Amino acid sequence: MASPTPSADRKPYQKIADQLREFIFQGDFKPGARLPPERDLTQLLGVSRPSLREALIALEIEGGVEIKMGSGVYVRALTLGQQPAAATLGESPSELMQARALIEGEAIILACMHGKKSDYRYLQACIDAMRASLAGGLPPLEDDRKFHHRLAKMSGNGALVRIITALFDERHNPISAHLSKHSENSSTWDAAVSEHEAILRAVASKDVLGAQTSMREHLRRSESRWLQALEPEKSPPPGKAGSKRARSLPVQA
Repeated sequence: MASPTPSADRKPYQKIADQLREFIFQGDFKPGARLPPERDLTQLLGVSRPSLREALIALEIEGGVEIKMGSGVYVRALTLGQQPAAATLGESPSELMQARALIEGEAIILACMHGKKSDYRYLQACIDAMRASLAGGLPPLEDDRKFHHRLAKMSGNGALVRIITALFDERHNPISAHLSKHSENSSTWDAAVSEHEAILRAVASKDVLGAQTSMREHLRRSESRWLQALEPEKSPPPGKAGSKRARSLPVQA
Protein backbone atom coordinates (compact mmCIF):
# COMPACT_ATOMS: atom_id res chain seq x y z
CA MET A 1 0.00 0.00 0.00
CA ALA A 2 1.38 3.43 -0.92
CA SER A 3 2.58 5.61 1.93
CA PRO A 4 0.80 8.91 2.49
CA THR A 5 2.47 11.91 0.90
CA PRO A 6 4.47 13.95 3.48
CA SER A 7 2.48 17.00 4.61
CA ALA A 8 4.99 19.49 3.21
CA ASP A 9 4.79 17.88 -0.22
CA ARG A 10 1.03 17.51 -0.43
CA LYS A 11 -0.60 19.20 -3.39
CA PRO A 12 -3.25 21.91 -2.94
CA TYR A 13 -6.11 19.59 -3.84
CA GLN A 14 -4.85 17.03 -1.29
CA LYS A 15 -4.73 19.62 1.49
CA ILE A 16 -8.28 20.73 0.67
CA ALA A 17 -9.44 17.09 0.62
CA ASP A 18 -7.83 16.69 4.06
CA GLN A 19 -9.90 19.60 5.38
CA LEU A 20 -13.13 18.24 3.92
CA ARG A 21 -12.34 14.77 5.24
CA GLU A 22 -11.88 16.23 8.72
CA PHE A 23 -15.24 18.04 8.52
CA ILE A 24 -16.89 14.74 7.58
CA PHE A 25 -15.14 12.83 10.37
CA GLN A 26 -16.15 15.45 12.94
CA GLY A 27 -19.77 15.17 11.87
CA ASP A 28 -20.10 18.63 10.28
CA PHE A 29 -21.27 16.90 7.11
CA LYS A 30 -23.42 13.82 7.83
CA PRO A 31 -23.43 10.63 5.72
CA GLY A 32 -26.04 10.96 2.97
CA ALA A 33 -26.12 14.74 3.22
CA ARG A 34 -25.37 17.00 0.30
CA LEU A 35 -22.34 19.22 0.72
CA PRO A 36 -22.90 23.00 0.73
CA PRO A 37 -22.81 24.80 -2.64
CA GLU A 38 -19.43 25.29 -4.24
CA ARG A 39 -19.48 29.02 -3.57
CA ASP A 40 -19.96 28.42 0.16
CA LEU A 41 -17.19 25.81 0.29
CA THR A 42 -14.66 28.02 -1.48
CA GLN A 43 -15.40 30.81 1.02
CA LEU A 44 -15.30 28.45 3.99
CA LEU A 45 -11.96 26.96 2.98
CA GLY A 46 -10.46 30.03 1.31
CA VAL A 47 -9.59 28.16 -1.89
CA SER A 48 -10.13 28.44 -5.64
CA ARG A 49 -12.91 26.65 -7.48
CA PRO A 50 -10.55 24.49 -9.59
CA SER A 51 -8.67 23.28 -6.49
CA LEU A 52 -11.94 22.55 -4.68
CA ARG A 53 -13.26 20.54 -7.60
CA GLU A 54 -10.06 18.52 -7.78
CA ALA A 55 -10.29 17.88 -4.04
CA LEU A 56 -13.84 16.57 -4.45
CA ILE A 57 -12.65 14.22 -7.19
CA ALA A 58 -9.89 12.99 -4.84
CA LEU A 59 -12.45 12.34 -2.11
CA GLU A 60 -14.71 10.50 -4.53
CA ILE A 61 -11.82 8.24 -5.58
CA GLU A 62 -11.17 7.25 -1.97
CA GLY A 63 -14.89 6.77 -1.33
CA GLY A 64 -15.67 9.74 0.89
CA VAL A 65 -18.21 11.45 -1.35
CA GLU A 66 -20.30 10.74 -4.41
CA ILE A 67 -20.61 13.33 -7.16
CA LYS A 68 -24.06 13.17 -8.76
CA MET A 69 -24.04 15.15 -11.96
CA GLY A 70 -26.69 17.85 -11.97
CA SER A 71 -27.53 17.24 -8.32
CA GLY A 72 -24.55 17.84 -6.09
CA VAL A 73 -21.90 16.16 -3.97
CA TYR A 74 -23.08 13.75 -1.28
CA VAL A 75 -21.25 12.38 1.74
CA ARG A 76 -20.92 8.61 1.75
CA ALA A 77 -21.34 6.52 4.89
CA LEU A 78 -17.90 5.10 5.60
CA THR A 79 -15.02 5.43 8.01
CA LEU A 80 -13.08 8.13 6.22
CA GLY A 81 -11.56 9.56 9.36
CA GLN A 82 -10.09 6.22 10.36
CA GLN A 83 -8.09 5.98 7.16
CA PRO A 84 -4.71 7.66 6.57
CA ALA A 85 -4.59 10.48 4.06
CA ALA A 86 -4.28 8.99 0.59
CA ALA A 87 -1.05 8.97 -1.35
CA THR A 88 -0.84 11.35 -4.28
CA LEU A 89 -3.30 10.72 -7.07
CA GLY A 90 -1.21 12.61 -9.61
CA GLU A 91 -0.58 16.16 -10.66
CA SER A 92 -3.38 18.72 -10.54
CA PRO A 93 -5.38 18.45 -13.80
CA SER A 94 -5.69 22.23 -14.06
CA GLU A 95 -1.96 22.71 -13.49
CA LEU A 96 -1.20 20.08 -16.13
CA MET A 97 -3.30 21.93 -18.70
CA GLN A 98 -1.66 25.23 -17.79
CA ALA A 99 1.79 23.67 -18.19
CA ARG A 100 0.82 22.17 -21.53
CA ALA A 101 -0.54 25.49 -22.78
CA LEU A 102 2.72 27.19 -21.83
CA ILE A 103 5.01 24.58 -23.42
CA GLU A 104 2.97 23.46 -26.42
CA GLY A 105 2.06 27.08 -27.11
CA GLU A 106 5.75 27.78 -27.66
CA ALA A 107 6.75 24.47 -29.28
CA ILE A 108 4.20 25.03 -32.01
CA ILE A 109 6.31 27.94 -33.28
CA LEU A 110 8.97 25.42 -34.28
CA ALA A 111 6.32 23.14 -35.74
CA CYS A 112 5.21 25.99 -38.00
CA MET A 113 8.80 26.59 -39.10
CA HIS A 114 9.69 22.95 -39.79
CA GLY A 115 6.38 21.40 -40.83
CA LYS A 116 6.18 19.50 -44.12
CA LYS A 117 3.33 18.28 -46.27
CA SER A 118 3.79 14.76 -44.92
CA ASP A 119 3.30 16.14 -41.40
CA TYR A 120 0.10 17.89 -42.39
CA ARG A 121 -1.23 14.71 -43.99
CA TYR A 122 -0.43 12.78 -40.81
CA LEU A 123 -2.17 15.36 -38.62
CA GLN A 124 -5.23 15.31 -40.88
CA ALA A 125 -5.28 11.50 -40.67
CA CYS A 126 -5.31 11.81 -36.87
CA ILE A 127 -8.28 14.16 -37.05
CA ASP A 128 -10.11 11.84 -39.45
CA ALA A 129 -9.45 8.89 -37.14
CA MET A 130 -10.81 10.87 -34.19
CA ARG A 131 -13.98 11.62 -36.14
CA ALA A 132 -14.32 7.94 -37.04
CA SER A 133 -13.91 6.89 -33.41
CA LEU A 134 -16.58 9.34 -32.32
CA ALA A 135 -18.96 8.07 -34.99
CA GLY A 136 -18.43 4.60 -33.57
CA GLY A 137 -19.06 5.73 -30.01
CA LEU A 138 -15.44 5.34 -28.95
CA PRO A 139 -13.16 7.85 -27.21
CA PRO A 140 -10.49 9.03 -29.70
CA LEU A 141 -7.80 9.38 -27.06
CA GLU A 142 -5.04 7.49 -28.87
CA ASP A 143 -5.32 9.61 -32.03
CA ASP A 144 -5.53 12.71 -29.85
CA ARG A 145 -2.18 11.68 -28.38
CA LYS A 146 -0.70 11.03 -31.82
CA PHE A 147 -1.77 14.50 -32.96
CA HIS A 148 -0.02 16.29 -30.11
CA HIS A 149 3.01 13.99 -30.28
CA ARG A 150 3.46 14.72 -33.99
CA LEU A 151 3.27 18.46 -33.44
CA ALA A 152 5.93 18.12 -30.76
CA LYS A 153 8.07 16.00 -33.08
CA MET A 154 7.77 18.66 -35.78
CA SER A 155 9.64 21.03 -33.47
CA GLY A 156 12.80 19.03 -34.11
CA ASN A 157 13.60 19.18 -30.39
CA GLY A 158 13.79 15.79 -28.68
CA ALA A 159 13.63 17.26 -25.18
CA LEU A 160 10.36 19.02 -26.02
CA VAL A 161 8.94 15.78 -27.43
CA ARG A 162 9.67 13.95 -24.17
CA ILE A 163 8.27 16.73 -21.99
CA ILE A 164 5.09 17.21 -24.03
CA THR A 165 4.44 13.47 -24.25
CA ALA A 166 5.00 13.02 -20.51
CA LEU A 167 2.58 15.84 -19.71
CA PHE A 168 -0.04 14.37 -22.04
CA ASP A 169 0.32 10.93 -20.48
CA GLU A 170 -0.32 12.39 -17.03
CA ARG A 171 -3.98 12.36 -18.01
CA HIS A 172 -3.86 8.65 -17.11
CA ASN A 173 -3.04 9.40 -13.46
CA PRO A 174 -5.91 8.55 -11.05
CA ILE A 175 -7.28 12.06 -10.51
CA SER A 176 -7.19 13.09 -14.20
CA ALA A 177 -8.64 9.77 -15.35
CA HIS A 178 -11.46 9.97 -12.81
CA LEU A 179 -12.22 13.56 -13.77
CA SER A 180 -12.40 12.46 -17.40
CA LYS A 181 -15.18 10.01 -16.54
CA HIS A 182 -17.30 12.92 -15.35
CA SER A 183 -16.42 15.37 -18.10
CA GLU A 184 -15.88 13.61 -21.41
CA ASN A 185 -18.67 12.78 -23.82
CA SER A 186 -19.40 13.01 -27.53
CA SER A 187 -20.11 16.75 -27.30
CA THR A 188 -16.87 17.67 -25.53
CA TRP A 189 -14.85 15.48 -27.90
CA ASP A 190 -16.56 17.07 -30.93
CA ALA A 191 -15.45 20.46 -29.64
CA ALA A 192 -11.89 19.20 -29.10
CA VAL A 193 -11.66 17.78 -32.62
CA SER A 194 -12.83 21.08 -34.10
CA GLU A 195 -10.09 22.81 -32.12
CA HIS A 196 -7.54 20.36 -33.54
CA GLU A 197 -8.72 21.32 -37.04
CA ALA A 198 -8.13 25.00 -36.26
CA ILE A 199 -4.61 24.18 -35.05
CA LEU A 200 -3.83 22.24 -38.21
CA ARG A 201 -5.10 25.03 -40.48
CA ALA A 202 -2.85 27.54 -38.77
CA VAL A 203 0.22 25.27 -38.76
CA ALA A 204 -0.22 24.28 -42.42
CA SER A 205 -0.48 27.98 -43.30
CA LYS A 206 2.63 28.67 -41.22
CA ASP A 207 0.58 31.20 -39.30
CA VAL A 208 2.65 31.29 -36.11
CA LEU A 209 0.43 33.66 -34.14
CA GLY A 210 -2.70 31.81 -35.24
CA ALA A 211 -1.18 28.45 -34.31
CA GLN A 212 -0.14 29.67 -30.86
CA THR A 213 -3.57 31.16 -30.24
CA SER A 214 -5.37 28.02 -31.43
CA MET A 215 -3.22 25.70 -29.30
CA ARG A 216 -3.49 27.78 -26.14
CA GLU A 217 -7.22 28.27 -26.61
CA HIS A 218 -7.69 24.52 -27.17
CA LEU A 219 -5.93 23.64 -23.93
CA ARG A 220 -7.67 26.42 -22.01
CA ARG A 221 -11.03 25.13 -23.20
CA SER A 222 -10.03 21.56 -22.38
CA GLU A 223 -9.25 22.61 -18.82
CA SER A 224 -12.55 24.44 -18.62
CA ARG A 225 -14.48 21.41 -19.94
CA TRP A 226 -12.85 19.19 -17.35
CA LEU A 227 -13.69 21.40 -14.40
CA GLN A 228 -17.09 22.69 -15.53
CA ALA A 229 -18.31 19.10 -15.64
CA LEU A 230 -18.73 19.27 -11.85
CA GLU A 231 -21.05 22.28 -11.95
CA PRO A 232 -24.71 21.62 -11.09
CA GLU A 233 -27.01 21.67 -14.10
CA LYS A 234 -29.19 24.68 -14.60
CA SER A 235 -32.90 24.11 -14.86
CA PRO A 236 -34.32 24.53 -18.38
CA PRO A 237 -36.28 27.72 -19.10
CA PRO A 238 -40.01 27.55 -18.25
CA GLY A 239 -42.01 25.84 -20.95
CA LYS A 240 -38.98 24.09 -22.43
CA ALA A 241 -38.01 20.51 -21.89
CA GLY A 242 -34.50 19.81 -20.69
CA SER A 243 -32.09 19.05 -23.50
CA LYS A 244 -30.79 15.53 -23.96
CA ARG A 245 -27.38 14.80 -22.56
CA ALA A 246 -24.60 14.11 -25.00
CA ARG A 247 -23.84 10.40 -25.04
CA SER A 248 -21.13 9.42 -22.62
CA LEU A 249 -17.81 7.99 -23.72
CA PRO A 250 -15.76 5.58 -21.57
CA VAL A 251 -12.80 7.89 -21.17
CA GLN A 252 -9.38 15.42 -24.46
CA ALA A 253 -6.80 17.48 -25.37
